[in-house]
Amino acid sequence: QVTAKTAFLFILPQYNVSVPTADGELVQYHYGLKDLVTILFYIFIAIILHAVVQEYALDKINRRLHLSKVKHSKFNESGQLVAFHLTSVIWCLYVVVTEGYISNPRSLWENYPHVYLPFQVKFFYLCQLAYWLHALPELYFQKVRKEEIPRQLRCIALYLVHIAGAYLLNLTRLGLILLLLQYLAEFFFHMARLVYFTDENNEKLFNVWAVVFVVTRLFTLTLYILVIGFGLPRVENQAIDPERGNFFSFLFNNILFRMSVLLLVCLFQASVMWRFIHFQLRRWREYWNEQSSRKRAAAGAKQQTKPLKRDSGYHENGVVKAENGTSPRTKKLKSP
Repeated sequence: QVTAKTAFLFILPQYNVSVPTADGELVQYHYGLKDLVTILFYIFIAIILHAVVQEYALDKINRRLHLSKVKHSKFNESGQLVAFHLTSVIWCLYVVVTEGYISNPRSLWENYPHVYLPFQVKFFYLCQLAYWLHALPELYFQKVRKEEIPRQLRCIALYLVHIAGAYLLNLTRLGLILLLLQYLAEFFFHMARLVYFTDENNEKLFNVWAVVFVVTRLFTLTLYILVIGFGLPRVENQAIDPERGNFFSFLFNNILFRMSVLLLVCLFQASVMWRFIHFQLRRWREYWNEQSSRKRAAAGAKQQTKPLKRDSGYHENGVVKAENGTSPRTKKLKSP
């Protein structure tokens, strides 16, 4: 019995409470320090699943492709993230649809703070935190090159800050929609990289990713403006109350603070779009340079293979001679 209680502490989310509803009671959850134990357990689960995907899928493909060391590392990274992002997109879409967050956008800010979470929402957040925390030791296990470590650390840190921030500040509903949009764009990007590594002439999926990226950025910016600019300022309880999980909704009633937050969000999204545009321009420039070099090479090959017109004889020391070795000129007869 004691062992079972300890096992449940690792496996299942903690801090469940019975919330009265019109139909009876509903079991929901809030967060606490015991969540760290659950996250630790799922970190080990994520490491095991990472090794399974690497051993039974990616390594077998790598043996057939014979990639270089640089491409081998990037292929493994994209392969792992494709599996994770696809799973997360399906799971997150299921959660937001079943909880009604898409059909009722007002639910993103109504009754804030959202202290009590359904089981599937809390479990999703715990697994997300466990995955991105497991990515830290994986940098050592996968023997990532030193040049790649700073970039991957920045990516991991950004995901952890945003996911943990949404979880601790009771903005889980908004966080779910934002994660869905982000993971959808990332899935297409890493899928395009996998296809490119198998066939360097196939870049069609990068065009699909470009469209999805722009659309998701626009939806993300619209969602921020809708929730921060119009939703949270209308929350009934504007008084700060840390015990109820209301940390800063009163700040959004101040128009100066609200506009400052929106300005920071817009600047961040603008920087992301600038890097995206710079990447696209560089890719198109490389593509057109490659196409022009191919055309020049093809034109040079045609000139080399083009037959040259030759005289009836051949040249030898600047004198045209006939095929039988005699000069084509008529010889002058010597006078007797």
